[in-house]
Amino acid sequence: MNIDVLQLSYALDTFYFLMCTALVMFMACGFAMLESGLVRSKNTVEILTKNALLYGIACLVFLVVGYNVMYPGDNAISSVIPGLSFMLGADNSLSDISAGEGAAYYSSMADFIFQAVFAAATMSIVSGAVAERMRLWPFLIFAVVMVAVIYPVEGYWKWGGGFLDAMGYQDFAGSVVVHMAGAAAALVAVLLVGPRKGRYGVDGKVRAIPGANLPIAMLGMFILWMGWFGFNGGSMLKIASLDDANSVARIFVNTNAAASAGMVAAALLSRAMFGKTDMTMVMNGALAGLVSITAEPLLPSAGLAVLVGAVGGIIVVLSVVGLDRLKIDDPVGAISVHGSAGLWGIMAVLFSNPDAAFGTQILGTLIIFAWMFGASFVALLVIKKVCGGLRVSEEEELEGMDMHECGMGAYPEFVNMSSPSQGEGNVSGHAGKASTAASAAVLKGATR
Repeated sequence: MNIDVLQLSYALDTFYFLMCTALVMFMACGFAMLESGLVRSKNTVEILTKNALLYGIACLVFLVVGYNVMYPGDNAISSVIPGLSFMLGADNSLSDISAGEGAAYYSSMADFIFQAVFAAATMSIVSGAVAERMRLWPFLIFAVVMVAVIYPVEGYWKWGGGFLDAMGYQDFAGSVVVHMAGAAAALVAVLLVGPRKGRYGVDGKVRAIPGANLPIAMLGMFILWMGWFGFNGGSMLKIASLDDANSVARIFVNTNAAASAGMVAAALLSRAMFGKTDMTMVMNGALAGLVSITAEPLLPSAGLAVLVGAVGGIIVVLSVVGLDRLKIDDPVGAISVHGSAGLWGIMAVLFSNPDAAFGTQILGTLIIFAWMFGASFVALLVIKKVCGGLRVSEEEELEGMDMHECGMGAYPEFVNMSSPSQGEGNVSGHAGKASTAASAAVLKGATR
């Protein structure tokens, strides 16, 4: 190939990769808005701070060590155990991109930053699940361990050339490698910190704890939807040819179709089950559709993408209700969206990818879940011991994490920040409706 054409192709693929990275980075804003809208106003500043700091910490830790664990190259010890090295090497030279078959076709720095925002997205899944009761700094310490070791190791197994990739495990953009992996870590954290005070009555009844700002939550959902075009589309890794450009366009179409179908299916099911069209289920249905198609957004037809997304939307509604019955308290539905829909998505690969095998998909998923759950459990137990606990005190939970963790409130002009019951919210989710006064009374008197 002519050297000028080669450089132009390299530049175009790199530019596309970087633009997709920017879209995925913007998902950090989507997570922050979604989660801050679904928590009570007295916990808004704290959850926003968590999301901001986890992104910064994830990027730094991934720069120092995480990326090299996930992509060790010649430093790999085996197909199971990656190597250990630090910081980034030099970027590609002209000789690197003109070396013939297998030569680099985009910047290695672009690859790093794309993978870094994926790592941050994985950790963001945990923040929403433990909202309103996990202390800020133990959470951030866990973010360091998660992005330095836990996530990169299982990422290496599939995307870094490890044993899952060698055995033929298929996960195009991370229904399991990112989403279910994050949900597995979130499940461990939720089980260790326990449910919010007042969420479940002594009679087993599920009580609504309304979020404070559903318009902001809806904005977060649409930001995540937009970012997913970079998440799935960027995983194509290139665009500078006719076939690649057509493939990227197909990925965008399928991603959008799955999200739309998931949203509509969740709306219809919530209407049938609750007699109302629950907006939180509508949002989670769209996100579940996105997670479901992430494992294979390229090969399905648009019609199949609609089916995959619709089933994801149905699954997330049933999963949210089911976890509540098990008294697993997840304020934003993160475990259901990323975990339950992720499991469906990885199996839906079988419908369109001839290289996927049922046994391999099951085995690979079980291995990743076991690693993420077990490693997260050990890490959080150590952090709990070192930090003197993962959960805020009952007083701090009642009065709000904003004032105790951050020393400020999100809406000081609209609430009495000294009142223990401030910011209980005025909107409800699927479990029913509760007034501000009733919610405060429940929180004061309920037992865990």
